[in-house]
Amino acid sequence: TTKCGISQGVGILSEVAPSVDFDHSCSDSVEYLTLNFGPFETVHRWRRLPPCDEFVGARRSKHTVVAYRDAIYVFGGDNGKNMLNDLLRFDVKDCSWCRAFTTGTPPAPRYHHSAVVYGSSMFVFGGYTGDIYSNSNLKNKNDLFEYKFATGQWTEWKVEGSLPVARSAHGATVYSDKLWIFAGYDGNARLNDMWTISLQDREHACWEEIEQSGEIPPSCCNFPVAVCRDKMFVFSGQSGAKITNNLFQFELNVNKAILNEWTRIPTEHLLRGSPPPPQRRYGHTMVAFDRHLYVFGGAADNTLPNELHSYDVDSQTWEVIQPSLDSEVCAQRVSTGHRVGSLFSSVWRKKPLHLLPLMPSGRLFHAAAVIQDAMYIFGGTVDNNVRSGEMYRFQFSCYPKCTLHEDYGKLFENRQFCDVEFILGEREERVLGHIAIVTARCQWLRKKILQARDRQRQGGEEGAGAGGPRDIPGGTRASGNQPMLEVHIREAEAQPFEVLMQFLYTDKIQYPRRGHVQDVLLIMDVYKLALSFKLSRLEQLCVQYIEASVDLQNVLSVCEQANKLQLDQLKEHCLNFVVKETHFNQVIMTKEFEHLSTPLIVEIVRRKQQPPPRVYSDQPVDIGTSLVQDMKAYLEGGGLDFCDIVLLLDGHPRPAHKAILAARSSYFEAMFRSFMPEDGQVNISIGEMVPSKQAFESMLRYIYYGDVNMPPEDSLYLFAAPYYYGFSNNRLQAYCKQNLEMNVTVENVLQILEAADKTQAWDMKKHCLHIIVHQFIKVSKLPNLRSLSQLLLLDIIESLASHISDKQCAEMGSDI
Repeated sequence: TTKCGISQGVGILSEVAPSVDFDHSCSDSVEYLTLNFGPFETVHRWRRLPPCDEFVGARRSKHTVVAYRDAIYVFGGDNGKNMLNDLLRFDVKDCSWCRAFTTGTPPAPRYHHSAVVYGSSMFVFGGYTGDIYSNSNLKNKNDLFEYKFATGQWTEWKVEGSLPVARSAHGATVYSDKLWIFAGYDGNARLNDMWTISLQDREHACWEEIEQSGEIPPSCCNFPVAVCRDKMFVFSGQSGAKITNNLFQFELNVNKAILNEWTRIPTEHLLRGSPPPPQRRYGHTMVAFDRHLYVFGGAADNTLPNELHSYDVDSQTWEVIQPSLDSEVCAQRVSTGHRVGSLFSSVWRKKPLHLLPLMPSGRLFHAAAVIQDAMYIFGGTVDNNVRSGEMYRFQFSCYPKCTLHEDYGKLFENRQFCDVEFILGEREERVLGHIAIVTARCQWLRKKILQARDRQRQGGEEGAGAGGPRDIPGGTRASGNQPMLEVHIREAEAQPFEVLMQFLYTDKIQYPRRGHVQDVLLIMDVYKLALSFKLSRLEQLCVQYIEASVDLQNVLSVCEQANKLQLDQLKEHCLNFVVKETHFNQVIMTKEFEHLSTPLIVEIVRRKQQPPPRVYSDQPVDIGTSLVQDMKAYLEGGGLDFCDIVLLLDGHPRPAHKAILAARSSYFEAMFRSFMPEDGQVNISIGEMVPSKQAFESMLRYIYYGDVNMPPEDSLYLFAAPYYYGFSNNRLQAYCKQNLEMNVTVENVLQILEAADKTQAWDMKKHCLHIIVHQFIKVSKLPNLRSLSQLLLLDIIESLASHISDKQCAEMGSDI
């Protein structure tokens, strides 16, 4: 079940995420590269583990699982005929099942209860009890039980005072020594109340109802909760007609200004063509790991999907996780007619049926838990209402996040190394920027900058002497002797232009605050600029934000502004919003309607009387290019006209852009601020070592657009680069390490041997020699062998000699 560390032909990005401790304060943190050559698990790999045998415990659904140390504990649920209250234990190291030892009186058989771990105990709350076979004594519970893992003792907590209403299918979690209970079903109605109880002191524990504020989720049941970054997250669930695929977060941190506040996380920033949130569902699971939430399974509009969705809490984006290419495969699974999910990547669609990855089939009312860096899923209801006893393991990835957007955003905020000043509107307000970023992202502004630069050059020394460089605050003066380039844009005002610039640097703009009509009107001005500057991606972003922000309070203001700015698409949206049956009477009774311009009133009345026919367009929407795509094109030649620094690699020049280097590297930022070479040339090294040309290009790709794909030999050169050049985190280092551990093959072993010798990575050199010796017949046929240095060839001969046994030597001697 483990994978050998020497893998042939496996993609760089699909492998194990290494654990790299990165300490900027310690100079020794990257001087020694220690590698682990397996065995280890592949990232995003599903594995089917031994199922639970019937003699240990029944197949089930509506149960709970919790993780404690190296074991999964399964409690309760139903087997299709009866409710259960047995406790099963699965050892993740031995992959073995057993019944957990118990004493005392356990909770009554139940399902749709909750279970959490606190300290060395499991706590079970509520659920539905009774005899489902005879349909008697069925009722919800609000009891609380503790199971001590060390002794196996069950104990019921008898709590005085107010109690939560008895419930099932609720959400539960532990935070700050307390058990938190949210929503559920009381037998008559769905709930959305919240209760908490301290788990520290059983004798003095009491339930407390939490006063919630903000955008509270609708009453719901059969949903999961997870805690990440001091926030509790709730996704979808059964909520009647109000069922949505919204993700809500609840603030748990007592140090925050607004405690106990709910916020609906917007999805309007997700452009068409980007991965959408999972469709609405219930009976699914959600777990937290690192900065991600993982949603699996559930019933989604009468289907049982089995794709795994991941939500990045930092970037607020969803993605569908594709299984690794070396996931276990099974022909029987497909041939017997079981569903293997509805969504696969194009890679898997092209494979024969017998090579489909073995993932869990679609299911609901299963349960999930996390141990170390893996998620375990057990049981659930699969097709035809069948209960499952299967256990699956999914390997997470835990690479440090990409800081590309943050780094460029800070460059704009700090206003360092600015070399262009935009003079805006009739009031000639000024906004500073960086030629490299602006010309990479916007062709319209690129032309404006080229025109201004031509005028500046034509002015020559006379123009520079007359005006001179403007007196810009410290750290923002254009570099060298060049005056700050001035670009006049009459059609733009400062505030919306600032928002547009924020987008150019980060691919994001701030979402309008709820109830702040001025925020919406500002985004409309930004939209007008996006149309003028031909920024398709920003256009779509603005439209989605504005349409999602239109409500009964602001629709007339937005409609009037759209009419004034001639934004026909937004005006159309507002008119359709107003004449909706549920909106019309409320809107026309407002004071704002009385002051609306006569032509708009006429248009609204006519539209209400005779709605225009709906026009459907099948034309694809142009969502433009992303920051990553634009910076990639800029590095590959699109930015050659705007280079302002030369990087020297072993005497060979490579033109580059100061602002980009400074934004991504504290080494370059400090150099350009304090020690800028007069000739504008910088020698490149990593410590005392000069990287290869290929490795240097790999590093530039990482700096410009965050790319981490590279040949393994480049990783040896670049392993120390994050520390030496002061990157924001150790993301590049982590990828370099896993690249080396996983991707040394016969085909590239000689190149890696050379790089290992040059970088003095002795354990990697030893590993390469080991591969060469054991695969020498294949290696001897490689053309690169003839180009190795004499010393390396001697190392290979010495390794071969050490490997040959005395018996083999004697046999060779007798042949002679």
